[in-house]
Amino acid sequence: MNIIRGKIEEKLRAAFSPTYIDIQDESAHHNHSSMNIESHFKVFVVSEKFNNHNLLTRHRAIYNVLKQELSGDVHALSITSYTPQEWAVEKMRTSSK
Repeated sequence: MNIIRGKIEEKLRAAFSPTYIDIQDESAHHNHSSMNIESHFKVFVVSEKFNNHNLLTRHRAIYNVLKQELSGDVHALSITSYTPQEWAVEKMRTSSK
């Protein structure tokens, strides 16, 4: 179980050297949990490698790294990507609410 999740994490760590990473398997929310299929993921990646890259470029890079998984059982991927500086600002913004 969680084989694909592990591969996703391994590939994202290798490609982006993230300062923070969180990967959630949301397959259970899409009626796939009874079939033991890992099909829906949410990834949150903070990396210096995103510096000077817009959101579209970051997402394309992540999709490219995960193209093998996305051509298989994974058919939904939600991405949140930040530079460390952006994430620091976001954490301050959300904690002040």
